[in-house]
Amino acid sequence: MNAIKTAAMVLEEIRAEALNKWSSLRQRTLIAVGAATCGRAVGALEVARVFREETERLQVDATVIEAGCIGHCYAEPLAFIYKPGFPGICYGYLNEGLASRLVRDFLVDGDPCVEFALAADGVNDFIPTFQDFPRGLVEKKIVMEHCGLIDPENIEHYLAVGGYSGLAAALALDPAEVIKEVKSSGLRGRGGAGFPTGSKWELCGGAAEKNRYVICNGDEGDPGAFMDRTILESNPHLVVEGLTIAAYAVGAGKGYFYIRAEYPLAVERIRKALKQAEKYGILGKSVLGTGFSLDVEVFQGSGAFVCGEETALIASMEGKPGLPRHRPPFPSEAGLFGKPTVINNVKTLSYVPYIIRNGAEWFKGTGTPGSPGTAIFALAGKLVNTGLAEVPMGTTLRQIIYDVGSGIAGNSSFKAVQIGGPSGGCLPGETPDTPIDFDSLTRAGAMMGSGGIVVLDENDCMVEMARFFLDFTQKESCGKCTFCRLGTKHMLGILERITKGEGRPEDMDLLLELAEDIRAGSLCSLGKTAPNPVLSTLKYFRAEYEAHIREKRCPALMCKDLIAYYILPHKCERSCDACVGSCPVEAIYSNEDRIKVINQEKCVKCNSCLVACPPQYRAVIKVSPPDQAAGKEKENDEQKS
Repeated sequence: MNAIKTAAMVLEEIRAEALNKWSSLRQRTLIAVGAATCGRAVGALEVARVFREETERLQVDATVIEAGCIGHCYAEPLAFIYKPGFPGICYGYLNEGLASRLVRDFLVDGDPCVEFALAADGVNDFIPTFQDFPRGLVEKKIVMEHCGLIDPENIEHYLAVGGYSGLAAALALDPAEVIKEVKSSGLRGRGGAGFPTGSKWELCGGAAEKNRYVICNGDEGDPGAFMDRTILESNPHLVVEGLTIAAYAVGAGKGYFYIRAEYPLAVERIRKALKQAEKYGILGKSVLGTGFSLDVEVFQGSGAFVCGEETALIASMEGKPGLPRHRPPFPSEAGLFGKPTVINNVKTLSYVPYIIRNGAEWFKGTGTPGSPGTAIFALAGKLVNTGLAEVPMGTTLRQIIYDVGSGIAGNSSFKAVQIGGPSGGCLPGETPDTPIDFDSLTRAGAMMGSGGIVVLDENDCMVEMARFFLDFTQKESCGKCTFCRLGTKHMLGILERITKGEGRPEDMDLLLELAEDIRAGSLCSLGKTAPNPVLSTLKYFRAEYEAHIREKRCPALMCKDLIAYYILPHKCERSCDACVGSCPVEAIYSNEDRIKVINQEKCVKCNSCLVACPPQYRAVIKVSPPDQAAGKEKENDEQKS
């Protein structure tokens, strides 16, 4: 009589073949080119093509794969080269010529070209490792552990590094035990709200209705955020595994990936991952030889920001307008097609396989008591090194900006950070030691959000930043709630007046009053959190509002209606026409003495002349009222003299 095979036994049989292929692959030279969207945007596919052509031409025994993103987006295109006898070496800032040289000098002649190496991923005597970077002391990779190092379109690579072992471990447990483990871990939703994941699963699993659904929310819409997209592109099987465990835990037989259509590579790689998982018996009927079955498909969203809200997401999947609805009932009780539904963010599901594999206590060993685990941030704005970073919860803003992001670009001073997306808040540079976790950020007047961080310097106007983000949320409002539809429009109108120098002293109090009404009267989180950028900038940067309103001046020289450009005659080189050639509206001309003059009526204040003026002259100046009159008078006096 044959013994009944467990899910773990079935997985080991599948993995054995994958490990053999992986071992054979690593005995040869492996070149992993970072080919997520960030890499492709700057030529990664061309670099990969050169690697393939040159290794074939020079008869180098090597395999070239298009991997995902390791987070160092500032150095793209980049590639890891694993040559037997050497540590894995990461080369950044690649181009086609450098790729050709690496094949010739390193793979053929044995010279690792350390002058072009970004770092190594193993201990060695001649190249710094990623742990030697300041960010290496801060980062702790869980979800991003294998991103950029394996082929995201090859399930055997994922199996070889331990993939789907969390699913096999979950299938050996009772569904209630799986929920208990996730609940004990303290995992909170990484989509923004921070709701306890285990509690959400428990509500759905305990519903009387047996026809249930699970949905992965990949509708990432925050400006400057690209964490979910990168995970889906770099390690899609990890998210598939997390979704499958969630389905087993709550008793769902149908799952969906809701991904915005603007993420074509993510959609493509998830679809390939689903087909491969079905081929290996990891999805479909009798998952890993058990009685559990799951069918998963992809649903492409149309890009509405409000559809990141779970009830609006459900409405759009049902073919209805993407409008949020009143809760209760919550989706875990009555969601898709009126059935109990669990909706989790990409990052949230990505932690689940590790929690089941390693245990709740292991997960709680990282982060803070109230926010265990790590957080993945998209770093954008005025940083030296932008990209992705995965750090323990509780890491401070100072560590994120200076250790991970390498500080402020261009020797500028750190002014503020916008955290939590368009509905987040702006924290000032005077609070760099604020811990980044759900509760600390809420107390500071911001929010965790999905993980977007935009760093601002002294050249950024906080009133304009508030206007920019409110403009985004106002346009993305579904219009269902009067407070959100009209309230945000009214607030936006006030901010636009202020940035044009038409603000009134009572505007600040009116903004605060409107913000409180919108928060109290809006149905979903989009409306409730839309005033956050305004509230936080009024709290921390009130002096800038007062300068705009009372002095009709923009201290950061950013608001176009409050600035003007002039050319200082004594610094202008008469034979230089750099500013003239750069002006898109021909607002700059030469007077009788060949001195350049700006026609203020034609000037569109695009800043091109200031950028084009050679640094040895610095003849172009940018001023703001009441400095404009002085600037004009100075220009006229110097022309007369």
